Amino acid sequence: MNYDLLKSVRVIESSAFIAAPLCGMTLAQLGAEVIRVDLIGGGIDYQRLPMMPEGRSIYWTSLNKAKKSVAIDIKRPEGRELLQQLVGAPGEAGGILLTNIGTPWLSHKLLSELRPDLISCTIEGNFDGSTAVDYTVNCATGYPMLTGNGSADRPVNHTLPAWDVICANQAATAIVAAVARRQQTGEGAEIRLALSDSAFSTLSHLGLLTESELIEQPRESLGNYLYGAFGHDFATNDGRRVMIVAISSRQWRALVKACDLEGVIESLQSALGVNFDNESDRFKGRELLGALVKQWCSKRSLAQIEAHLTQHGVAYGPYRTVRQLLHEDNRVSLENPVFERITTSGVGEHLAAGTPLRVGQSQRHAIQPAPELGQNTDEVLADLLGLSQQEISALRDKGIVAGASD
Repeated sequence: MNYDLLKSVRVIESSAFIAAPLCGMTLAQLGAEVIRVDLIGGGIDYQRLPMMPEGRSIYWTSLNKAKKSVAIDIKRPEGRELLQQLVGAPGEAGGILLTNIGTPWLSHKLLSELRPDLISCTIEGNFDGSTAVDYTVNCATGYPMLTGNGSADRPVNHTLPAWDVICANQAATAIVAAVARRQQTGEGAEIRLALSDSAFSTLSHLGLLTESELIEQPRESLGNYLYGAFGHDFATNDGRRVMIVAISSRQWRALVKACDLEGVIESLQSALGVNFDNESDRFKGRELLGALVKQWCSKRSLAQIEAHLTQHGVAYGPYRTVRQLLHEDNRVSLENPVFERITTSGVGEHLAAGTPLRVGQSQRHAIQPAPELGQNTDEVLADLLGLSQQEISALRDKGIVAGASD
């Protein structure tokens, strides 16, 4: 699912964790040539869980699809110089660095001496350069006190690294914008993006910062109730659960009709002096309304509920484990063109996603699995730096670079 939107772009990636590798893969799946540089033997996340029994990381291979791999000992001066040369290699496509390694030898100022039109994107923890990861940022956002039944003394962490994912896509957007500007003006760009800024700016964009600053009454955790409208999870009579949501008035009317609640709702509105077509009234009456929907769902199986809600256009979704998702939901299957079956070395054959973007009638290319560590070392050093096989062999003998077979 690799489009050619960024065919003329080459990115050198030296990174770890989630945000920067995910950014690189996002660019690669849009057609960019992304060359990932790792330490010989792999960096800190090369063997991160989950792992296959044979020892290959599903984590690493999943985040590095469609990339090329070069293994260099960047702890040594000679290896650092090679990485610098790869970033500064001539050609209109190159001169782009993606990293989360805040080190002087990868600074924009230093590398722009090799490429005045350098585009560098450095992902940091905090705006001042200090360390932070998703899990240390999330605890400061206030969301763990609002998630589920979270509170100040019993915070509930979110298992999804949401800030990493948001940061990755913001970084990819910034690089694409910088490339477009460079094509017009010839100017490079130094991009710095703090993971915590991705999180805290999101709080601002969603109104949570303003709400907390201007409204004295703090927002409380609501369990699985949807804030500001109507939504909750409900049990079926066959042991499953389903999330039902009514945000718009159209969604609400569809739910009332599906559950045959028109008469009950009219009586409640008259008795309480409210209008449940208004989402704020639905939110205030969430427990009363939830009890009505709960009773309706408890008499039916998940299949019956799905058929009925689909017929009436209700917004709903069944709860599933990931394994159930794979077996039950055609949105995560070969019926959806986002997915293909690929074979990853050391992992085996499995379902994999390309870019979720669908670009007109553009031809879809096969999803490329993650490379073996160092699989493209010789190719990249020869193509970008013009090194001979003899020179590459000498670097291998000195332990400065390695290939997949080393």
